[in-house]
Amino acid sequence: MLKESIKCLEIKKDGAYVDLTFGGGGHSKAILNFLSKKGKLIAFDQDIDAIENKIDDERLLLLNQNFKFLKQNLNFHGYDFVDGVLADLGVSSFQFDSLERGFSIREGSNLDMRMNKNGKLTASEILNNYSEKELSNIFFEYSDLRNSRSIAKLIVEKRNQNKIISTEQFNNILNPFLSEGYENKTLAKIYQALRIEVNDEMESLKKMLVQLPNVLKKGGKMVIITYHSVEDRIVKRFIQNGCFDSEPSKDDFGKYKLPFKKSFKYLSPGLIEIRKNSRSRSAKLRSAIRT
Repeated sequence: MLKESIKCLEIKKDGAYVDLTFGGGGHSKAILNFLSKKGKLIAFDQDIDAIENKIDDERLLLLNQNFKFLKQNLNFHGYDFVDGVLADLGVSSFQFDSLERGFSIREGSNLDMRMNKNGKLTASEILNNYSEKELSNIFFEYSDLRNSRSIAKLIVEKRNQNKIISTEQFNNILNPFLSEGYENKTLAKIYQALRIEVNDEMESLKKMLVQLPNVLKKGGKMVIITYHSVEDRIVKRFIQNGCFDSEPSKDDFGKYKLPFKKSFKYLSPGLIEIRKNSRSRSAKLRSAIRT
Protein backbone atom coordinates (compact mmCIF):
# COMPACT_ATOMS: atom_id res chain seq x y z
CA MET A 1 0.00 0.00 0.00
CA LEU A 2 2.68 2.44 -1.06
CA LYS A 3 0.38 5.09 -2.53
CA GLU A 4 -2.03 4.92 0.41
CA SER A 5 0.69 5.25 3.04
CA ILE A 6 2.33 8.22 1.32
CA LYS A 7 -1.05 9.94 0.94
CA CYS A 8 -1.79 9.43 4.65
CA LEU A 9 1.50 11.08 5.64
CA GLU A 10 0.43 14.32 3.92
CA ILE A 11 4.09 15.12 3.37
CA LYS A 12 5.27 18.71 3.81
CA LYS A 13 8.06 19.39 1.34
CA ASP A 14 10.38 20.93 3.96
CA GLY A 15 9.44 18.51 6.72
CA ALA A 16 11.29 15.78 8.61
CA TYR A 17 10.00 12.22 8.34
CA VAL A 18 10.88 8.78 9.64
CA ASP A 19 10.72 5.44 7.85
CA LEU A 20 11.00 2.92 10.68
CA THR A 21 11.33 -0.12 8.39
CA PHE A 22 13.62 0.77 5.49
CA GLY A 23 13.82 -2.74 3.99
CA GLY A 24 14.23 -2.46 0.23
CA GLY A 25 13.83 1.32 0.37
CA GLY A 26 10.52 1.54 -1.50
CA HIS A 27 8.70 3.73 0.99
CA SER A 28 11.77 5.86 1.65
CA LYS A 29 12.24 6.55 -2.04
CA ALA A 30 8.60 7.61 -2.36
CA ILE A 31 8.88 9.96 0.64
CA LEU A 32 12.06 11.53 -0.76
CA ASN A 33 10.23 12.26 -4.02
CA PHE A 34 7.92 14.61 -2.09
CA LEU A 35 10.63 16.39 -0.11
CA SER A 36 12.47 19.55 -1.10
CA LYS A 37 16.21 20.02 -0.64
CA LYS A 38 15.42 21.24 2.88
CA GLY A 39 13.42 18.12 3.74
CA LYS A 40 14.90 15.22 5.72
CA LEU A 41 14.22 11.51 6.03
CA ILE A 42 15.56 9.37 8.87
CA ALA A 43 15.25 5.64 8.20
CA PHE A 44 15.76 2.66 10.52
CA ASP A 45 16.49 -1.00 9.87
CA GLN A 46 18.15 -3.49 12.21
CA ASP A 47 18.96 -5.85 9.31
CA ILE A 48 22.46 -5.12 8.00
CA ASP A 49 21.43 -6.50 4.61
CA ALA A 50 18.88 -3.70 4.29
CA ILE A 51 21.60 -1.09 4.71
CA GLU A 52 23.08 -2.30 1.42
CA ASN A 53 19.92 -0.92 -0.25
CA LYS A 54 20.81 2.62 0.85
CA ILE A 55 19.59 5.34 -1.48
CA ASP A 56 22.26 7.82 -2.56
CA ASP A 57 20.58 10.97 -1.33
CA GLU A 58 22.01 13.54 1.10
CA ARG A 59 18.53 14.09 2.56
CA LEU A 60 18.49 10.50 3.83
CA LEU A 61 19.98 9.40 7.15
CA LEU A 62 19.90 5.58 7.29
CA LEU A 63 20.49 3.99 10.69
CA ASN A 64 21.27 0.32 11.34
CA GLN A 65 19.10 0.32 14.47
CA ASN A 66 15.98 -1.34 15.87
CA PHE A 67 13.09 1.12 15.78
CA LYS A 68 12.56 0.68 19.53
CA PHE A 69 15.48 3.13 19.87
CA LEU A 70 13.58 5.78 17.89
CA LYS A 71 13.66 8.77 20.25
CA GLN A 72 17.20 8.11 21.41
CA ASN A 73 18.51 8.17 17.84
CA LEU A 74 16.44 11.18 16.79
CA ASN A 75 17.71 13.19 19.75
CA PHE A 76 21.29 12.13 19.08
CA HIS A 77 21.06 13.43 15.53
CA GLY A 78 19.41 16.70 16.56
CA TYR A 79 15.72 16.02 15.93
CA ASP A 80 13.39 16.80 18.82
CA PHE A 81 10.24 16.37 16.71
CA VAL A 82 9.33 15.13 13.23
CA ASP A 83 6.34 15.66 10.95
CA GLY A 84 5.47 12.04 10.26
CA VAL A 85 6.38 8.44 11.00
CA LEU A 86 5.81 5.40 8.78
CA ALA A 87 6.26 1.72 9.69
CA ASP A 88 5.62 -1.22 7.37
CA LEU A 89 5.81 -4.12 9.83
CA GLY A 90 5.97 -6.94 7.31
CA VAL A 91 9.02 -9.09 6.60
CA SER A 92 10.61 -7.71 3.44
CA SER A 93 10.69 -9.70 0.21
CA PHE A 94 14.47 -10.03 0.20
CA GLN A 95 14.32 -11.56 3.68
CA PHE A 96 11.62 -14.04 2.68
CA ASP A 97 13.44 -14.95 -0.53
CA SER A 98 16.79 -15.58 1.15
CA LEU A 99 16.84 -19.25 2.16
CA GLU A 100 19.79 -18.76 4.48
CA ARG A 101 17.72 -16.40 6.65
CA GLY A 102 15.09 -19.09 7.37
CA PHE A 103 12.02 -16.82 7.27
CA SER A 104 10.21 -18.77 4.57
CA ILE A 105 8.33 -22.05 5.00
CA ARG A 106 10.18 -23.34 1.94
CA GLU A 107 12.47 -26.27 2.56
CA GLY A 108 16.22 -26.07 2.20
CA SER A 109 17.30 -23.63 4.89
CA ASN A 110 18.30 -23.46 8.53
CA LEU A 111 15.78 -22.28 11.12
CA ASP A 112 17.29 -18.87 11.84
CA MET A 113 14.74 -16.01 11.48
CA ARG A 114 16.89 -13.29 13.05
CA MET A 115 16.21 -9.78 11.73
CA ASN A 116 19.42 -8.70 13.39
CA LYS A 117 22.13 -11.17 12.40
CA ASN A 118 24.00 -10.34 15.60
CA GLY A 119 21.10 -11.52 17.73
CA LYS A 120 21.76 -14.58 19.87
CA LEU A 121 18.38 -16.32 19.72
CA THR A 122 17.38 -18.35 16.65
CA ALA A 123 14.24 -20.32 15.78
CA SER A 124 16.20 -23.55 16.06
CA GLU A 125 17.30 -22.71 19.60
CA ILE A 126 13.70 -21.99 20.58
CA LEU A 127 12.47 -25.30 19.16
CA ASN A 128 15.20 -27.29 20.87
CA ASN A 129 15.41 -25.52 24.24
CA TYR A 130 12.06 -23.97 25.16
CA SER A 131 9.81 -25.99 27.45
CA GLU A 132 6.61 -27.55 26.12
CA LYS A 133 4.57 -24.89 27.93
CA GLU A 134 6.68 -22.04 26.54
CA LEU A 135 6.31 -23.35 23.00
CA SER A 136 2.57 -23.74 23.45
CA ASN A 137 2.26 -20.16 24.72
CA ILE A 138 4.19 -18.80 21.74
CA PHE A 139 2.00 -20.56 19.17
CA PHE A 140 -1.20 -19.52 20.94
CA GLU A 141 -0.33 -15.91 21.78
CA TYR A 142 1.44 -15.00 18.54
CA SER A 143 -0.60 -16.97 15.99
CA ASP A 144 -3.90 -17.80 17.74
CA LEU A 145 -3.37 -21.54 17.16
CA ARG A 146 -5.98 -23.45 19.16
CA ASN A 147 -4.00 -26.70 18.91
CA SER A 148 -0.86 -25.06 20.25
CA ARG A 149 -0.49 -27.60 23.06
CA SER A 150 -0.55 -30.55 20.68
CA ILE A 151 1.98 -28.87 18.39
CA ALA A 152 4.32 -28.13 21.29
CA LYS A 153 4.01 -31.69 22.63
CA LEU A 154 4.96 -33.25 19.29
CA ILE A 155 7.91 -30.89 18.85
CA VAL A 156 9.31 -31.89 22.24
CA GLU A 157 8.87 -35.58 21.41
CA LYS A 158 10.65 -35.25 18.07
CA ARG A 159 13.51 -33.09 19.33
CA ASN A 160 14.35 -35.76 21.89
CA GLN A 161 15.07 -38.03 18.93
CA ASN A 162 16.92 -35.53 16.71
CA LYS A 163 17.81 -31.87 17.07
CA ILE A 164 15.57 -29.69 14.89
CA ILE A 165 17.74 -27.56 12.62
CA SER A 166 16.19 -27.33 9.12
CA THR A 167 12.90 -26.17 7.59
CA GLU A 168 12.51 -29.52 5.83
CA GLN A 169 12.86 -31.41 9.10
CA PHE A 170 10.48 -29.06 10.93
CA ASN A 171 7.84 -29.17 8.18
CA ASN A 172 7.86 -32.97 8.28
CA ILE A 173 7.32 -32.88 12.05
CA LEU A 174 4.33 -30.59 11.59
CA ASN A 175 2.76 -32.74 8.89
CA PRO A 176 0.05 -34.24 11.19
CA PHE A 177 -1.34 -30.72 11.74
CA LEU A 178 -1.44 -29.72 8.06
CA SER A 179 -4.97 -30.10 6.71
CA GLU A 180 -5.24 -30.65 2.98
CA GLY A 181 -5.50 -27.34 1.17
CA TYR A 182 -4.39 -25.36 4.23
CA GLU A 183 -0.82 -26.62 4.56
CA ASN A 184 0.92 -23.34 3.77
CA LYS A 185 -1.48 -21.27 5.88
CA THR A 186 -0.87 -23.40 8.97
CA LEU A 187 2.90 -23.47 8.41
CA ALA A 188 2.94 -19.70 7.95
CA LYS A 189 1.23 -19.19 11.32
CA ILE A 190 3.69 -21.44 13.13
CA TYR A 191 6.70 -19.80 11.48
CA GLN A 192 5.21 -16.38 12.27
CA ALA A 193 5.03 -17.20 15.97
CA LEU A 194 8.66 -18.32 16.01
CA ARG A 195 9.81 -15.22 14.14
CA ILE A 196 7.99 -12.93 16.57
CA GLU A 197 9.65 -14.66 19.52
CA VAL A 198 13.12 -14.66 17.95
CA ASN A 199 12.98 -10.92 17.32
CA ASP A 200 10.91 -9.87 20.35
CA GLU A 201 8.68 -8.10 17.85
CA MET A 202 5.67 -7.30 20.00
CA GLU A 203 7.69 -5.74 22.82
CA SER A 204 9.74 -3.74 20.30
CA LEU A 205 6.52 -2.55 18.66
CA LYS A 206 5.10 -1.40 22.01
CA LYS A 207 8.34 0.37 22.95
CA MET A 208 8.29 2.21 19.64
CA LEU A 209 4.63 3.21 19.80
CA VAL A 210 4.84 4.75 23.28
CA GLN A 211 7.60 7.06 22.01
CA LEU A 212 5.51 8.50 19.18
CA PRO A 213 3.66 11.12 21.29
CA ASN A 214 7.07 12.50 22.25
CA VAL A 215 8.60 12.62 18.77
CA LEU A 216 5.70 13.73 16.58
CA LYS A 217 4.76 17.39 16.27
CA LYS A 218 1.15 18.34 16.93
CA GLY A 219 -0.69 17.57 13.72
CA GLY A 220 2.01 15.07 12.74
CA LYS A 221 0.93 11.78 11.18
CA MET A 222 1.64 8.19 12.15
CA VAL A 223 1.10 5.48 9.54
CA ILE A 224 1.45 1.81 10.50
CA ILE A 225 0.96 -1.20 8.22
CA THR A 226 0.35 -4.48 10.05
CA TYR A 227 0.18 -8.04 8.71
CA HIS A 228 -1.39 -10.18 11.41
CA SER A 229 -4.00 -9.83 14.14
CA VAL A 230 -1.56 -9.80 17.08
CA GLU A 231 0.36 -6.69 16.02
CA ASP A 232 -2.76 -5.06 14.59
CA ARG A 233 -4.54 -5.30 17.94
CA ILE A 234 -1.60 -3.57 19.60
CA VAL A 235 -1.56 -0.71 17.08
CA LYS A 236 -5.36 -0.35 17.13
CA ARG A 237 -5.51 -0.22 20.94
CA PHE A 238 -2.68 2.30 21.16
CA ILE A 239 -4.37 4.65 18.70
CA GLN A 240 -7.67 4.34 20.57
CA ASN A 241 -6.39 4.51 24.15
CA GLY A 242 -2.79 5.70 24.06
CA CYS A 243 -1.85 2.54 25.99
CA PHE A 244 -2.10 -1.24 25.77
CA ASP A 245 -3.32 -2.82 29.00
CA SER A 246 -5.61 -0.26 30.62
CA GLU A 247 -8.16 2.44 29.94
CA PRO A 248 -6.91 5.84 28.74
CA SER A 249 -5.98 8.35 31.44
CA LYS A 250 -8.20 11.34 32.25
CA ASP A 251 -7.37 14.96 32.99
CA ASP A 252 -8.54 16.94 36.03
CA PHE A 253 -11.92 17.50 34.39
CA GLY A 254 -12.57 13.82 33.76
CA LYS A 255 -11.87 14.01 30.05
CA TYR A 256 -9.74 11.41 28.30
CA LYS A 257 -6.24 12.55 27.37
CA LEU A 258 -5.56 10.83 24.07
CA PRO A 259 -2.32 11.54 22.17
CA PHE A 260 -3.77 10.54 18.80
CA LYS A 261 -6.96 10.83 16.80
CA LYS A 262 -7.48 8.10 14.22
CA SER A 263 -7.78 9.25 10.62
CA PHE A 264 -10.12 6.38 9.64
CA LYS A 265 -10.86 2.79 10.66
CA TYR A 266 -8.23 1.13 8.44
CA LEU A 267 -7.35 0.52 4.79
CA SER A 268 -6.78 -2.81 3.05
CA PRO A 269 -4.92 -3.48 -0.21
CA GLY A 270 -6.95 -3.59 -3.41
CA LEU A 271 -7.39 -6.65 -5.60
CA ILE A 272 -4.81 -5.44 -8.11
CA GLU A 273 -2.11 -5.14 -5.43
CA ILE A 274 -3.00 -8.53 -3.96
CA ARG A 275 -2.70 -10.12 -7.39
CA LYS A 276 0.72 -8.55 -7.85
CA ASN A 277 1.86 -9.40 -4.33
CA SER A 278 -0.04 -12.15 -2.51
CA ARG A 279 1.86 -11.37 0.71
CA SER A 280 -0.07 -8.10 0.99
CA ARG A 281 -3.46 -9.78 1.36
CA SER A 282 -3.47 -9.64 5.17
CA ALA A 283 -2.18 -6.05 5.42
CA LYS A 284 -4.04 -3.33 7.29
CA LEU A 285 -3.03 0.31 7.21
CA ARG A 286 -3.89 2.42 10.24
CA SER A 287 -3.22 6.13 10.51
CA ALA A 288 -3.63 8.74 13.22
CA ILE A 289 -2.92 12.43 13.88
CA ARG A 290 -0.97 13.74 16.88
CA THR A 291 -3.40 15.83 18.93
